[in-house]
Amino acid sequence: MEYLKIIAFTHKQIDLKALGKLVICDQTLDDRLKNIQSKLNIKEIFYVGTCNRVEFIFTSAEELDKAFIIRFLTVLDMGLPKAYMEQFVENVSTYEKTEAFNHLLRTSCSLESLVVGEKEILAQVRKAYEACRIAGFTGDYMRTIMNRVVKTAKEVYTHTNISKNPVSIVSLAYRKLRQLNMSPNSRLLIIGAGDTNKNIAQYLKKHKYANFSVFNRTLEKAECLAKHLNGKAYPLADLANFDQGFDIIITCTGSIEPIITEEIYKKLLNGDVGKKVIVDLAIPNDTDARVIQNFPVHYIEVESLKETARKNIQERYDELINAEHIIDANIKDFETVLRQRKIEIAMSGVPKKIKEIKHTAINGVFADEINTLDDNSRAVLQRVMDYMEKKCISVPMVMAKEILIRNS
Repeated sequence: MEYLKIIAFTHKQIDLKALGKLVICDQTLDDRLKNIQSKLNIKEIFYVGTCNRVEFIFTSAEELDKAFIIRFLTVLDMGLPKAYMEQFVENVSTYEKTEAFNHLLRTSCSLESLVVGEKEILAQVRKAYEACRIAGFTGDYMRTIMNRVVKTAKEVYTHTNISKNPVSIVSLAYRKLRQLNMSPNSRLLIIGAGDTNKNIAQYLKKHKYANFSVFNRTLEKAECLAKHLNGKAYPLADLANFDQGFDIIITCTGSIEPIITEEIYKKLLNGDVGKKVIVDLAIPNDTDARVIQNFPVHYIEVESLKETARKNIQERYDELINAEHIIDANIKDFETVLRQRKIEIAMSGVPKKIKEIKHTAINGVFADEINTLDDNSRAVLQRVMDYMEKKCISVPMVMAKEILIRNS
């Protein structure tokens, strides 16, 4: 794990609204990562961006000092004002080698989450890795790393109570919403069709809410979610002209600027003066602060859920210890796995070389003698050679692994 590195910006050091400045949209992710790879000599990399963390997992021989972080953020080219750049550089978390692997395992097992035990983080890490793998940003090394990450996380979730009655940001928000005793006939506007809104909409549908209107920048995604909810889909641009009324807004988009401005909210009310509910799970918030100040609103957002999350962390402290034992065991075991993989890669050319030797022997060195044999004799010789080829390919690999295991 000599070259494994992680640059992490998380809720532990950075305000969630500021953290939103580092979230990369899908449309620009490939170009930004290509720049990082080419300009910073990084071989493999993938990016994880959630509501409370932005992390870059990569391989590099460079030292993760302040100068490298500044170069990294500069090449990333997020258009950060100087004040934000300074804040991120001063509050970054960096990890290298085994410490980086340990951090990735802890993150995927939800030990580093805002709410310990939220299984969503494993799915988010896997999805982020898979997207970068398909785009060609990762290779065999990250594949081996991620196989162990998934294995470890599954063990933690299976053999500890860390995810028993899990309380994620989504479920916390839903519980807050349920405490308001809203009618199942409530008119719901879903703004954004990403994973967060899909998850909370699933809770709502399960509890018999049925009146959904889904808005999204990409209409196709809105239609997909609306179909699942038996609701109606609209392009986000139509939000300002929606005049069918609402009781609850649930919003989570990747927009940097507020989606629900004071002007749009007034149009959505269409003269209604009743108190409404806004569940805003976006980072930064989709709701303009003036909406909260100037209208009667029950406002539920990520920041307000943090205290409940802290209590959950304390309640599950004992399970953190059990989870850490599982992680430590997997780190120790993985060192052997990596050495085995190095042997496999080093010996990957053996089968081809043995085939070449067999071909030379049959068609060159002993060709004249073989040509004097009858058909049955040649068939027997071919079977003997095929058998020896298989054994010669497998024996060195098996012996090397046995020596490695004994030395370990």
